[in-house]
Amino acid sequence: SIMAAPPPSRPGEPTPPPLQYSLLLQHLVGDKRQPRVWDPATLGGIPCPPKSEEQKMVERVMESCPFKAALACVGGFVLGGAFGIFTAGIDTNVGFDPKDPYRTPTAKEVLKDMGQRGISYAKNFAIVGAMFSCTECMVESYRGKSDWKNSVISGCITGGAIGFRAGLKAGVIGCGGFAAFSAAVDYYLR
Repeated sequence: SIMAAPPPSRPGEPTPPPLQYSLLLQHLVGDKRQPRVWDPATLGGIPCPPKSEEQKMVERVMESCPFKAALACVGGFVLGGAFGIFTAGIDTNVGFDPKDPYRTPTAKEVLKDMGQRGISYAKNFAIVGAMFSCTECMVESYRGKSDWKNSVISGCITGGAIGFRAGLKAGVIGCGGFAAFSAAVDYYLR
């Protein structure tokens, strides 16, 4: 109680009562300070009603590994198809004939190539998306945490598995590249 009361002016005189600001400081900063429980309802927040069993079941399904893998597969298929169609649309070698280099490709040839390339890219992106999602879900289940390390580890595993088909060096490069890309995406999204 350093600042509790001013010193007495004469010896033998009773000390005056403590100043009010000292009591206030003890309650705000000192030992008597009570921790505040953060409750959004007291701050004017919208109270959330309890979840029904159907809502809990839908949440469990949406957080499951098979659902995440299926969603990544469908998303990769759509994104890959769009990317394949776009690259086929701007490719100048569609319908190229070495015997007649000045021949203009027909619309049928261009559309056929766009469809073939779109399906090819869609399948590849779907496989990579499903591999990454399954691996990330398994790593998250194993570690018991949801942080950036899961995406880096699963990116390394996915990139290494894809690159390993071309050899050990390609597997190591694929692991590092896909892990770095996963870390960058995770950093940007979080």
